[in-house]
Amino acid sequence: MACSNTNNCTCTYPCSRHGKCCECVAYHLKFGEVPGCFFSKSGEKTYDRSIENLYKDYKKNS
Repeated sequence: MACSNTNNCTCTYPCSRHGKCCECVAYHLKFGEVPGCFFSKSGEKTYDRSIENLYKDYKKNS
């Protein structure tokens, strides 16, 4: 998948999709996950990319 989007990525996990938002989202959706940049800083550091953890992180920080 070609991706021209190379935004400043806030995810701390080093991978080949770092900063390539469309590739990253497509990759995580295959596994029922969301990218680290969707989380708060503390939520992202858990490396738990599940939708359930995103909900917990959102509730904790809202």
